[in-house]
Amino acid sequence: MSLKAHIAGQIAADGPMRIDTYMTTCLLHPTLGYYTTRTPFGQAGDFITAPEISQMFGEMIGLSLAQCWLDQGRPTPFSLVEFGPGRGTLMADMLRATRQVPGFVEAAQVTLVEASPAMQEAQRITLEGYDIQWRADAALLPDQPTFAIANEFFDALPIRQYVRDGAGWRERQVGLEEGDLMFGLGPAQPQPALKDRLEDTRDGDLIEERSSAAPVITALGERIAAHGGAALIIDYGDWRSVGDTLQAVRDHEPVDPLQDPGKADLTAHVDFEALAMAAPCAFSRLTAQGLFLERLGITARAQQLAQSMGDAALDQHVAAHRRLTHPAEMGNLFKVLALYPSDGAPPPGTEP
Repeated sequence: MSLKAHIAGQIAADGPMRIDTYMTTCLLHPTLGYYTTRTPFGQAGDFITAPEISQMFGEMIGLSLAQCWLDQGRPTPFSLVEFGPGRGTLMADMLRATRQVPGFVEAAQVTLVEASPAMQEAQRITLEGYDIQWRADAALLPDQPTFAIANEFFDALPIRQYVRDGAGWRERQVGLEEGDLMFGLGPAQPQPALKDRLEDTRDGDLIEERSSAAPVITALGERIAAHGGAALIIDYGDWRSVGDTLQAVRDHEPVDPLQDPGKADLTAHVDFEALAMAAPCAFSRLTAQGLFLERLGITARAQQLAQSMGDAALDQHVAAHRRLTHPAEMGNLFKVLALYPSDGAPPPGTEP
């Protein structure tokens, strides 16, 4: 049975399906889900994340967190955490770059927040030689200083969508029409959790809500507030969500989110305001990725690496630097939000 047939059967039996349920089923169904049946990263996959574009991205992240560690008195041991670590490329680059910081790698307990057995195996191969711990949930992280990175993690968490109707909201759902999946709207109902959004929306406006992100941020922020540390959250989105941002990507191209459930990646833009408000610790101003990386010295690093490159490699290198930092590419679309202790300073690159 295909995942589309499975979803259609559920809808036929139970009625229209919420968007968050649809996303979770598409991405994490135990035998037919997108993340449980494939490794989607890289040129041979469906999309490329920043760590796959250039080693410089992970190097900058690692050194920013290492400087936080130094500024906080070199706590030992500490958790070095990555949420949604893909194939482990980002963590590998971070660990390589931070070997020049005396004591950092030795004090780090490397922890990957990853629920997929297939992805854990890919990470184990990439990070061979390191002592790695896996956790399925942020609530299971140790109670100790925590320095963390979440790059393109929150965009894949499921969302719910609501369309404003007077003082109420109609939830967007997935239903059936002549056997095909289709979007529709439920009845208008009050949504107490969205009362603040009545101030900045009008009838017909669509907003997205990602309640599954709050427990992650809360668990992470509690450890930073109580024990020290810092976190860098990097994703596409903005301070507040307005409009339909649900998207599907297959073979590096956008496709209809309802076309082939389980065969395409599903994501939505991140509402950074909601993340910040859920954090029980201090948070930075939202910073464009390009500015963040430039503040950390990515151009100087790019020039250093370029000295040993031939023509073809150099062209790819220059293109990678541009893709990560230029406003017309990832530089402005992706944003960085940092979490840190209330009596500390924001991580390098996110300072006001």
